[in-house]
Amino acid sequence: MDSIYLIKICLGALTAVLCLFLRVNDIFTAVAFGLLVYLGSDKILKQIFIEKVEKLSIITRTGIGIYIITWLFLWILLYTFTLA
Repeated sequence: MDSIYLIKICLGALTAVLCLFLRVNDIFTAVAFGLLVYLGSDKILKQIFIEKVEKLSIITRTGIGIYIITWLFLWILLYTFTLA
């Protein structure tokens, strides 16, 4: 389970950097992009960890908070630095 958290932290950071490089400055576009990355990675992670969990829904719920926090914090921080 620790590896799922680590993967989702990295995905949150990657999503923030992608939002910055794609110059996403609209919250609705950013949420749609973040959701797209999360759902896409969820399908991949379910294939990887299918034999290590009892229910596949555990993979979807594990680390969703840290993904959102990492993504939003890093995106806002990097976006602020680009404006300065």
